[in-house]
Amino acid sequence: MQKKKSINQAWIYFKRAMLLKCPTCGTKPIFLPLLKTRSLHDWFTPLDGCPQCGYPYEREPGYYLMSVWAVNYGFGSILAVSLYLLLEWLYVLPVGKLILAVIIPVMIFNFGFARHSKSLFLAFDLFFDPHERKGGDDGGNLPKQLPPEDNAPRSSAPLPASPVPGEKERILAKF
Repeated sequence: MQKKKSINQAWIYFKRAMLLKCPTCGTKPIFLPLLKTRSLHDWFTPLDGCPQCGYPYEREPGYYLMSVWAVNYGFGSILAVSLYLLLEWLYVLPVGKLILAVIIPVMIFNFGFARHSKSLFLAFDLFFDPHERKGGDDGGNLPKQLPPEDNAPRSSAPLPASPVPGEKERILAKF
């Protein structure tokens, strides 16, 4: 029974990943919608977290590095080898045309599949390492506001002036 449950859960995560939705709740997107994408940075960078359940999409710097190297390049390599073997079997092409006929589609595929590779990596990570907290919380119910790092009282008073007159102007003049 446990094995069937985990297979069902894996399929749910896989479906959510392919739809580019949050792996925990499956309702909100991981990336900006296509029509709101204005740059390559918007295309490749996931949002901070799910607005519905609060699940964080990136836990640390370089979190998605494995998704780029293993998932995206892995699927791209499988496509390249398959395409090469198919073209070699069906046609007799010169080497230059054969290389172009393989590399161009793979580059387009890798660019388009980049979002899906990050989404799949996020789903795999959640399935194999659920990120449970000590209290038994599954990581999806994060606090809305993080507590301050120290208990010092916060003041809205302006910072004191520089003890050396003209120091600010001297520093700004360098730039």
